[in-house]
Amino acid sequence: MRLKDKVAVVTGAASGIGREIAATYLREGAKVAIADLDLKAAQATARAFDASGKRAIAVAMDVADEAQVEAGIAKVIAAFGALDVLVSNAGIQIVAPLVEFEFAKWKKLLAIHLDGAFLTTRAALRQMYKQKSGCILYMGSVHSKEASRLKAPYVTAKHGLLGLARVVAKEGAAHGVRANVICPGFVRTPLVEKQIPEQAKELGISEENVVKKVMLKDTVDGEFTTVQDVAETALYLAAFPSNALTGQSIVVSHGWFMN
Repeated sequence: MRLKDKVAVVTGAASGIGREIAATYLREGAKVAIADLDLKAAQATARAFDASGKRAIAVAMDVADEAQVEAGIAKVIAAFGALDVLVSNAGIQIVAPLVEFEFAKWKKLLAIHLDGAFLTTRAALRQMYKQKSGCILYMGSVHSKEASRLKAPYVTAKHGLLGLARVVAKEGAAHGVRANVICPGFVRTPLVEKQIPEQAKELGISEENVVKKVMLKDTVDGEFTTVQDVAETALYLAAFPSNALTGQSIVVSHGWFMN
């Protein structure tokens, strides 16, 4: 098993990509904290994965709330005695033309994606530096590399994660800590499903054309990226054996955007 006895925190892990990453890490021998804004959903997920509570625990965490992040990471360390992998995955999407975008919604999205990444990183690094080892993974997007209409704060936030990861890679190297960004294409999660009718309305096209002519038009095969695709990438990066792979971004998108 590639992550035997490693301890991981996955934010936004009660559903979607985060849930699949948590399941993959558990399969590979890790102990995993299911961190989520929805504690009941996190608890249900942890129980489904491990009814004994010995290898999967639920943690209530609003990643944009400093006190909750600090308390949540402390709970994980108290329960498992270490912290080897942080997957900063929690996120939301709000679509609207930039000229109409509400400032409050702009701030909310950036707080979850960027403040959340900063706060969870800072809390995790304190433990990882003590251990002299660790891996931090950020959930970026092809929108870390490309722009799309209607997504100004999301594109801004996902670009920002590249910068944060590179700084963490440089500062963390002396302490054995690596940092990388996973950049998926469109994954058919509830977050993406919600966008399809919203974009259809804003762009004045059918939902079918949103999928074919907006979301998947630049892929090589017209296929969505899957949660399993992203989870396997997260496993590869978490299990990588040296600092040779750090400060990088890996695009997982069926060929949409090629580095």
